[in-house]
Amino acid sequence: MANTSELGESSSPSFHNYASAASAVKLASLGLIMGISLLGNASLSLLLIKDSSLHKAPYFFLLDLCLADVVRSAVCFPFVMASISGGSAWPYSALCCKLVAFMSVLFCFHVAFLLFCVSVTRYMAIAHHRFYYKRMNVCTCAAVICMVWTLSVAMAFPPVFDVGTYKFIREEEQCTFEHRYLKANDTLGFMLMLAVIVGTTHVVYVKMLCFVYDHRKMKPAQLVPAISQNWTFHGPGATGQAAANWIAGFGRGPTPPTLVGIRQASHPGNRRLLVLDEFKMEKRIGKMYYIITLTFLILWAPYISACYLRIFVRGAPVPQLYLSAAVWMSFAQAGANPIISFLFNKELRVRLRACFPSCLGTQTPMEPYCVI
Repeated sequence: MANTSELGESSSPSFHNYASAASAVKLASLGLIMGISLLGNASLSLLLIKDSSLHKAPYFFLLDLCLADVVRSAVCFPFVMASISGGSAWPYSALCCKLVAFMSVLFCFHVAFLLFCVSVTRYMAIAHHRFYYKRMNVCTCAAVICMVWTLSVAMAFPPVFDVGTYKFIREEEQCTFEHRYLKANDTLGFMLMLAVIVGTTHVVYVKMLCFVYDHRKMKPAQLVPAISQNWTFHGPGATGQAAANWIAGFGRGPTPPTLVGIRQASHPGNRRLLVLDEFKMEKRIGKMYYIITLTFLILWAPYISACYLRIFVRGAPVPQLYLSAAVWMSFAQAGANPIISFLFNKELRVRLRACFPSCLGTQTPMEPYCVI
């Protein structure tokens, strides 16, 4: 008995030291995630608001993502840090726990719904280019964003009334869904909805990739004689100078068949872009959003897998180290979007250097140019 008591006394300080070290690591890592999220998302949001050249449909959606991550980092993460500091216990009221859990689930579903809507718009921008540029204006983007928030609130609000209970989960050190076994569970529908949304988003991107691959082959040229109309020759037999005249704004009448997709300048100051350049730009933006979607799936997949394990397997033991890592990976998703956006979007990097030259060092001024 003396040996047993000595063993307990010797193991208790070591366990206490381990718990203190684990709490310190969690606080430091969550503080780092919170700082990166706030700094990155705030900087990107300020850039998207300040630069008028970025006031376009895909960047409106990116702005909404950034602002949501800023609020999530500023509102939800401090409560997690408080629970860690309190010894994995919730120091506030049950109503406060429900509100924090509601915010966490709201932002999770918001990202999932918005990324799905973005994938649909990316497909439209590639497969239905003219319709996309005609319909995707500021009002349409605002309507889509409002719809996304409405759906997110509809998914996150019922548990406030104990339909899928929000509780403090000690193992996760956060307030969220209480995932119980299937027969006593009422959160399965929420988890299935999240999985369906993410899966459907990837299906849309696969369909867009197939469309791009199928349209890579060039159509054979048709030998049609040139047609004269108001001093502008068009058709496969026309000269390049006639096409340049039409692009410059000297042509009249309907759009020549070979120049369909080229924007005729209304005055010399307008920028004239070929559809090929716009197509490449849409592909780059689509690539950026797909990497954001894939990162969302990778960072949330371990935690979602643990939730499904608890739902379908009675008394399934989830290792504490795995669960903590999975929860912290889901937290890291809040700071991933700005990093991905700047890494995979050259336009954002260029505009960042132009808008904040003092923060990024002196840059040699570049002369304006037109892409033709």
